[in-house]
Amino acid sequence: MKDQIAIFRFTLSTHQSIGPAQLHALWARACETPHVSVGRARGASPDRPTYSLYASQRLENLPQVERRLRLLLEECKLRASLIPLHVT
Repeated sequence: MKDQIAIFRFTLSTHQSIGPAQLHALWARACETPHVSVGRARGASPDRPTYSLYASQRLENLPQVERRLRLLLEECKLRASLIPLHVT
């Protein structure tokens, strides 16, 4: 995760989850680079963890990355409450 920062955080609807490999693949597709990482931490509710998506500080076109991410989450039928941490 060297030289990477959190770009987004999100939670999923109750009874939904995503594994680290699937989340990494989805995030890499959204960013159009394999040089990303993901994390998961206990959320406010034990059954709703908080997921974090990391990428280079120099990741370009963040609005387009966010659009692709939202579309990919929707295609996977994942209802996410997405929190952008980047400034455009």
